[in-house]
Amino acid sequence: MSVDLRQLFDDLVRFETDLWNGVDARLRQAGAVSLGSLEVLRVVGRTPACRVNDIADALSITIGGASQAVDRLAARELCARRPNPGDRRSSIVELTPAGAEALATAQAVFDADLLVWFGPAAPGSALRNLARTLSTLRTAGVARRRAPGQSKPDAKSTPEAQSKPGGDHA
Repeated sequence: MSVDLRQLFDDLVRFETDLWNGVDARLRQAGAVSLGSLEVLRVVGRTPACRVNDIADALSITIGGASQAVDRLAARELCARRPNPGDRRSSIVELTPAGAEALATAQAVFDADLLVWFGPAAPGSALRNLARTLSTLRTAGVARRRAPGQSKPDAKSTPEAQSKPGGDHA
């Protein structure tokens, strides 16, 4: 079966943009943190001894973008940096109690909105297939990015950089 890869690209990217903007708007409407902030809080919350590098890797953003996102969250007292006892050159990022509360509040809105976006649009088997395919594609993309001679793109060069975790100013 032949697939129009340009159309696939357009559909995937435009859906991701619509999904991001829609979920972000719903979070803000509910008075929760922005989607960019939520993404960082989710990584910090699930990663033991989380470092800025872990956030950058998990979100496919630059280390500088991840560090700026952590700085913005720390300024709002949603996370804190502490010295890394195993590596003086890095710090450990942890949720504060206010950050854990913000994460729980936002995650409830996030989960409910994802059901709105995905639930009625496709049956469970289609979503499972999509999830497997996207996971496979993302794994291949990570391997390609980590291959010798490859580097992460500069997050500031992407059109949506200002609304995503590395460029989220909310």
